[in-house]
Amino acid sequence: MSKKNKADTRGFVYSTDPNFSYQPETDPQQETLAPSKQRLRIVLDTKQRAGKAVTLVTGFLGSSDDLELLGKQLRNYCGTGGAVKEGEILVQGDQRNKVKQYLQKQGYGVY
Repeated sequence: MSKKNKADTRGFVYSTDPNFSYQPETDPQQETLAPSKQRLRIVLDTKQRAGKAVTLVTGFLGSSDDLELLGKQLRNYCGTGGAVKEGEILVQGDQRNKVKQYLQKQGYGVY
């Protein structure tokens, strides 16, 4: 069943201004810093995860696409699952040594 008045996907409903034209908001893409200029922090976290250990990588400065790519590379290198959420890379299990080794090999500053 089709609705006549479908909700607009861009968020506005109606304007009485005859000269109105929708201007989408554009967020400037954040430039990704070179690996040598980045300082990433590796932490083992078990909070709110039912006691399961997760390796967190925080402090990445750059676009979300580059963060997703780095997260995928880390998960493949460690051979585990994980995710990228809220600017953090999550790698399942205690993989601190492997993650640190991989990031240093790629030229990232790690502490």
